[in-house]
Amino acid sequence: MPRDITDRRTVLKASGGIGIAALAGCLETTDEDPADDDTADDDTTDDAGDDDGDEAVYEIGMVDSLTGSLADFGERNQRALDLALADVNDVGVNGRELDVIVEDSESESQGGVAAAQKLVNQDEVPFLIGAVGSGVSLSIYESVIQGTGVVQLSQNSTGLGLTDFPGLLRMSPSGRTQSLALADIILEDGYDEVAVTYINDEFGESLFDAFEEAYEGEIVYDSSHDGEAASYSSLVSEMNGSGVEAWLCITYQQEFATMVRNMFESGYEPQLYGADSNRGDTVIENTPEGSMDGMKLVEPAAPQDQENYQAFAAAFEAEYGESPTAWSAFAYDCVVTAALSIQAADEFTGEALGEVVRDVTRPEGEEVFTYEEAHAILADGGGPDDVDYQGVSGPIDFDENGDPRGSLAVFEVRDHGYETIEFRQS
Repeated sequence: MPRDITDRRTVLKASGGIGIAALAGCLETTDEDPADDDTADDDTTDDAGDDDGDEAVYEIGMVDSLTGSLADFGERNQRALDLALADVNDVGVNGRELDVIVEDSESESQGGVAAAQKLVNQDEVPFLIGAVGSGVSLSIYESVIQGTGVVQLSQNSTGLGLTDFPGLLRMSPSGRTQSLALADIILEDGYDEVAVTYINDEFGESLFDAFEEAYEGEIVYDSSHDGEAASYSSLVSEMNGSGVEAWLCITYQQEFATMVRNMFESGYEPQLYGADSNRGDTVIENTPEGSMDGMKLVEPAAPQDQENYQAFAAAFEAEYGESPTAWSAFAYDCVVTAALSIQAADEFTGEALGEVVRDVTRPEGEEVFTYEEAHAILADGGGPDDVDYQGVSGPIDFDENGDPRGSLAVFEVRDHGYETIEFRQS
């Protein structure tokens, strides 16, 4: 059963949870030797990390979007990270605490690679959570992780191309499921013609390719676009010139907000559709009131009727005054999965963690819904196959390609806000 929310918040505050403004570098760690602490557990040198018994904490890394076009995701990820660390460290990992060194990708591949190089080469982390953008995650894997043995688990990447790299795990499901759902929804709404624009990176191109394959109507217009442009007036003018009422925009929040302003200024009123990355505070705050009403979006969904998700959502709302997104749940589960892998592994190395990271979330083991429940099985002599962690984001069950299971939520923009209108299984 999930622990009392008050206890979780107390642990979070006592542990000095990180604020988004303090994340330019990394989380604080301690150099104290656990032997100097009379309260240290006797098993701090057991199991994972036998060769690191003089360290007080296990350190892993995280590349996140603290700035740039995906910063809305990064802010919620960091809040989920705080909650996850509080839950994990309230129980411990082999008698130690878990710490996460956070570096900023700036929402770009170059920044993500530099951040990952620092974490892997300088900090020597064996487990890396990252990143948000699919192109960023792939660049990190190909430039930094591949061949090193370090485990990489992306918190928020949905690009289809990640499936081609089994060594690159992700917590959020493939965007193929979103493309298939959008193809169905647009037809169900009575539109057998559509105009599409997509951002010219791995995320945008792969989701468009999947949509193109699935859509049974006619794509009258399609064009890629660059990110962070000051204006997309020419693009939206071309889309309007196609004569199509339904427009699908596969892009990021900052770019989409600019497009919506350009549409509004030109008097265009298409029926809009979008993927997960179109939705967020950045869009609402930077577009005119009513300019998107009626738009439909799809994104991965968390199991809102599941007790562990409800406890997570309540803690998130109590601490931060807003509801979490499914992306927050994915980030939380990345941290818990890393902690369980460390608890289950023979040593604190990338190779050892890689051998167990899939197993602690698979159906062969006993279903558990919190880190505390899973830790109890492992600490009592159970192996990774004895645990099937059911995340706050739902069942994980990494397949041979490193992809998880998942479901989708469909949102509609009403009164310049997002309302959930249905859930679909992926």
